[in-house]
Amino acid sequence: MRERPSIDRRAVLLGGGTAIASLAGCVSTSPTPPGDRGETTRDGSSDQSSLEPLKVGGSSTVYPITSTAGSVWNSNPPADDEEYWGPSNYGIETDERLANYWASKYGFEGSGASPPFSISVKLSHSGTGLEKLEKGLLDVGNSSAPVAAELTEKSEEELSKFKNHVVGVDAQPIVVSKEIYEAGVTKLTAEQVREIYRGEITNWSEIDVYDGPDKKIQAVGRAEGSGTDTAFRANMLGDPNAKMSGVDVRKGQNQNVKTVVSKSDNAIAYMALAFVTSETPAIKLEFDGKVYEPGKNLAERGYPLSRDLHCYTYGDTSKKEAAFLRMIIRDFGQENYVKSAGYATLTSSRQQEELQKLPDTK
Repeated sequence: MRERPSIDRRAVLLGGGTAIASLAGCVSTSPTPPGDRGETTRDGSSDQSSLEPLKVGGSSTVYPITSTAGSVWNSNPPADDEEYWGPSNYGIETDERLANYWASKYGFEGSGASPPFSISVKLSHSGTGLEKLEKGLLDVGNSSAPVAAELTEKSEEELSKFKNHVVGVDAQPIVVSKEIYEAGVTKLTAEQVREIYRGEITNWSEIDVYDGPDKKIQAVGRAEGSGTDTAFRANMLGDPNAKMSGVDVRKGQNQNVKTVVSKSDNAIAYMALAFVTSETPAIKLEFDGKVYEPGKNLAERGYPLSRDLHCYTYGDTSKKEAAFLRMIIRDFGQENYVKSAGYATLTSSRQQEELQKLPDTK
């Protein structure tokens, strides 16, 4: 019987990433100096043991992508496993196991069912991930906002050391409590959302379409330093450092926001599209006279809360980092790790642009 990773892609889509985190492993707290990432290849070059895992961490928005990819990589399914690998379905002809195939592009060699190196994924948020990346605690820093928006105190020279790899696109929705949705709030204008988060609208009775009791608005925000929060301020309020005096509670991760909204009867929040459920319904947003509707046109460039999802490396992107990122960026990864998580995939031209940033394959 083939070993399969215990992954439920539906659970990932609904935010069930905790189990995947345990599969993917924990990040070591021992720093690895940037540029010294531990690679052993077929050509014999080596600076550390190949057993050292590739360490990934940061944004809870990007987490469903890298954690699922890391878990499947670690399970290293064989070529005839059509559920988790099935390479021929993506124009790839090989009889190699999944991790062995992608790692071999950069000269790494697995041993039987064991991958050439394992993937370790940790959950925090964008700012934390990027800071740990710079310190050498991570090899890949997940971020749902550009590094320049997250680390605003850095100089251009310092920022240039972070190498940006876009792996997907998130159409960040506005969600409300189920009770509020059922009371008629299925659409808001961008200005109404701004006024709520600025503290200018404080009660749902001030929203014309609301057909329910007098109820205070509970405005939920992400923790300062999270990429989702930075993107919301920049795209909705016009400044990544914009004041939001209307926020009642802040949560560090998308999973926490989903829990608050699902358990409340008066909440509004912004979070990653991958975490929307029937208990945290996404509403339509009218922006500049156009209505953007979940499941229809949120991925359009005109949608104000659409943002790229990033996997940053630091300094020169290593072969180990490139092997993992190539798997995610190619059609196979876009379908299995990006699209399945509820995000928009990269266009063919954007895929090629991102692949060109990686070191040449063998």
